[in-house]
Amino acid sequence: MNTTVEMTFRKGSRIAACLRLDGPVAHAVRTTKVTETLLVDFDDGGRALGLEILAFDEDTVGRINDVLRSVGHPALSDEELGPLGAA
Repeated sequence: MNTTVEMTFRKGSRIAACLRLDGPVAHAVRTTKVTETLLVDFDDGGRALGLEILAFDEDTVGRINDVLRSVGHPALSDEELGPLGAA
């Protein structure tokens, strides 16, 4: 899977990240909260566009692959997840 991650920092600390999934560029028309710290953006056809990550604790990072699989995307490798869990 070809994904990109955009991270937002405030005063040197991560506050959010967006994991963009591969596929054609589209605009999100719906966001679904799947956990307190993970949101999924969907296009008008119901295709998952990406995950909004609002925390970087072990539980949140550990759930990312579960969420990806639940929307029909393959899991990320530990290497791909690494930057999200790095302190």
